[in-house]
Amino acid sequence: MHIFWGLLLAAVGATFIRWGRTQSDVGVYRLLVARSRLLWGERVHHFFQVSGGLMIVVGVAMALTR
Repeated sequence: MHIFWGLLLAAVGATFIRWGRTQSDVGVYRLLVARSRLLWGERVHHFFQVSGGLMIVVGVAMALTR
């Protein structure tokens, strides 16, 4: 079961990186950006790229552990 959740987390992280690079107009991402912009200002898209990368690392680590 850890494999499933780890890969799912990595997929969400990859989606965050893609949305952050393209500054997407997807509804869910716009809501997340609106909330995060209060703290991160104009660096909000960079924040989502970094957090997406961390999610990939943690997801792969979860998938590889038993």
